[in-house]
Amino acid sequence: MMPFLAEIEHSPPPGLAPGGWGAGYSEIIKENKLFEQYYREQKIVPEGEFEHFMETLREPLPATFRITGYKSHAKEILHCLKKYFKEVQDIEIDGQKIEAPQALSWYPDELAWHTNMSRKIIRKSPLLEKFHQFLVSETESGNISRQEAVSMIPPLLLKIEPHHKILDMCAAPGSKTAQLIEMLHSDMDVPFPEGFVIANDVDNKRCYLLVHQAKRLNSPCIMVINHDASNIPRFQVDCDGKKDILFYDRILCDVPCSGDGTMRKNIDVWKKWTTSNSLQLHGLQLRIAVRGVEQLAVGGRMVYSTCSLNPVEDEAVIASLLEKSEGALELADASADLPGLKWMPGITSWKVMTRTGEWYSDWSEVPVSRHTQIRPTMFPPTDREKLKEMKLERCMRILPHHQNTGGFFVAVLVKKAAMPWNRRYPKLRHRDLNAMPSDEATPSDPGPGAEPPASTLAGAEALEDLPHAEEDAGSADLESASVDPELGECPQEATSGKDGVCGPPPSKKMKLFGFKEDPFVFLAEDDPVFAPIQNFYNLSPSFPKPCVLTRTHEGKKRHLYMVSKELRNVLLNNSERMKVINTGVKVWSRNNDGEQFGCAFRLAQEGIYTLFPYIGARIVNVSVEDIKVLLTQENPYLNKLESDAYAQAKKLEMGSIVLRYQPDQQNPSMPQCPIELCGWRGKTSIRAFVPRNERLHYLRMVGVEVFQSKQGKGPEPAVEGEPVAAVPEDSGEMEVDGGEEEKVAETDTPSHGGADGGDGEKCSPSAGPHPGTQDEAVPS
Repeated sequence: MMPFLAEIEHSPPPGLAPGGWGAGYSEIIKENKLFEQYYREQKIVPEGEFEHFMETLREPLPATFRITGYKSHAKEILHCLKKYFKEVQDIEIDGQKIEAPQALSWYPDELAWHTNMSRKIIRKSPLLEKFHQFLVSETESGNISRQEAVSMIPPLLLKIEPHHKILDMCAAPGSKTAQLIEMLHSDMDVPFPEGFVIANDVDNKRCYLLVHQAKRLNSPCIMVINHDASNIPRFQVDCDGKKDILFYDRILCDVPCSGDGTMRKNIDVWKKWTTSNSLQLHGLQLRIAVRGVEQLAVGGRMVYSTCSLNPVEDEAVIASLLEKSEGALELADASADLPGLKWMPGITSWKVMTRTGEWYSDWSEVPVSRHTQIRPTMFPPTDREKLKEMKLERCMRILPHHQNTGGFFVAVLVKKAAMPWNRRYPKLRHRDLNAMPSDEATPSDPGPGAEPPASTLAGAEALEDLPHAEEDAGSADLESASVDPELGECPQEATSGKDGVCGPPPSKKMKLFGFKEDPFVFLAEDDPVFAPIQNFYNLSPSFPKPCVLTRTHEGKKRHLYMVSKELRNVLLNNSERMKVINTGVKVWSRNNDGEQFGCAFRLAQEGIYTLFPYIGARIVNVSVEDIKVLLTQENPYLNKLESDAYAQAKKLEMGSIVLRYQPDQQNPSMPQCPIELCGWRGKTSIRAFVPRNERLHYLRMVGVEVFQSKQGKGPEPAVEGEPVAAVPEDSGEMEVDGGEEEKVAETDTPSHGGADGGDGEKCSPSAGPHPGTQDEAVPS
């Protein structure tokens, strides 16, 4: 019954008090002398503030959450939040007045908040418990994201616009990715923005946590892939019938780090912290950053960030990157981008310390025996003029004691020209590449002192600087190859073409770990599945049929998904060289009895906002009172609807429908955003097919209190006398791992098939955030 308990050994685990199991865990001592010595010497904290800095690190971190901004309901959710805040601000528990949540001063439009309320306090008050349930429910619906405050900064500094092509290099667990998606969908009237987000992570298990976060936002413009960020393939796209290299307008480079900025929530960092962590990670961080700027379009922005305060992981990486770029990159001045945010400018002088406490100010001081642990790129540039030109003071370090946050570092880089190694090594001949062993397909390692040919690029960026490149080397079917001699890095793969699609060479085949993903199969425009759907829903002629896909080659199609045409382009041109974990939003699901109603596919709530602009029939306009009836009763009779909705529904045959609410600007007390819900018109009744958490969300929007009692005993009033929604337990769609199951009670409502096994929802309990991340998963 509790298999986890069977795995626990009889001996007490580390950290248990000497008294054994009955004595509980000993408290972790928040002291680390080496940490204090290191940061005192580095002088990252202003003079006179170091004790305050250390005291703050020992205090618990406030909980912070963010309202998703791309949905048109953001203001409505904020309105609901403020109502809860008014209720809790006058509460006293154990003689102590509870401080209401406060908006983060630097986050736009009051969409991010922080609170010091602990779970212990929440349990002592029904009102606070109701507030907590509201946060959990809205988080599961994708309307609120729990995320550390400083983690919200990098996406804001990217300045995303709907047409941007965005790469998130180290994306899991996905809170920052969610921000990027929201910004892409800032205009909800546009179902398919021209831009997209490709979210990558090297850890296969963490990719599924990333999928979970991204899928809550129901966007057709997100793709989750599984690659090593330092060696992420260069993708191709079809541009006017020709193959072209995909360059990104925006790149988020939130690299793995030692995580000493997270000490307030990851308290085991206190006893585990040593300088060797940053020394070991520096090379990987630099390789990831180099790979990022290689794939950045000229004129694009890349944000480099860590949740570490260590200059070896921060300024040292940026300085080395700027030095290698030879003027192709510059640090942007982001000081005015987030008014209200307090930050310290980057430093220009720092030292390197070994695990045993030995200090080195310059590479020349490092003994040969330490050369494998300490590298020249870890030190500040020795040329003072060059150091001044870098403007490292434009980097931003957030210190915990300034605004009661975690520690963080962020730098904004703008690409002004092609990278120098792209200009020097622009092409590899096809015949030379095919003749050479793969380990010779890139320029050889010239040694630590030489200029690193970090990439041999085939494509537009190289041609900018070499108009007379040889014709037989002019194909864009070559993969870039990256080498960083100073870091002893192996060259990246160089690939040969195969039927116009690139793939890795035989000796460097991409290693695929984890689950085997189902295929992504795009439907042909003349696929027989479209005709009944087109007629039943009266789809607009502009409906993009080529963007519809399924997850199986054979058998009946259980679910149909949609992606944007730009992501379709990426998928079709890179299927052999990229491992896709998940993409697309579900828009239709097959029901077993559907054909007798005129269409075998019913609408899916996940994709209704994507699909609705193309639907011309099967729409019932409903009022707020109708929404209350539909979401609180399992299968209400048609005559329970108000007269307008009843008349519309009576005219429709049985089958899938859209229930649409249009805001009335003359009545500001009602929701001021459109609502589209999937429903089913039965013989004599009507119902909404909406997942449970979304039902709770929409009920709150229309002013109905919902308070779930503990142990799943059903709804109960938060305060005596308040109305409470009788939300059906059996309502809507219930997601399960590896597929979907839908429970239906009504006799004249169709039964539904299961998943085709391709939804990618295989979240592992072990796929949680690692210590060096600022993001947080769904709150419990």
